[in-house]
Amino acid sequence: MSEVKSISKDQLEKIQGFQKELNKLLNETGFLEAQKTAVLAKFHEVNKQTEDFKKELEEEYGSININLEDGSYTPIEKEEEVKE
Repeated sequence: MSEVKSISKDQLEKIQGFQKELNKLLNETGFLEAQKTAVLAKFHEVNKQTEDFKKELEEEYGSININLEDGSYTPIEKEEEVKE
């Protein structure tokens, strides 16, 4: 039988430390990805609510530009088609 060879205790502890840190980072990455997915889902939800509300406003006021500072608005003038 051949003799079992081993790295030094310090080397083993060092490589185990690296592996532990890599595993921790992989877990954190998975957690961050889960958070990212939740945030993106909420973003899409709020974006859809915004678009739906814009349609409600357009039904009531027509096509307008709204000043988000004070709520005032100006109508959006549609360009007339140029006939040649």
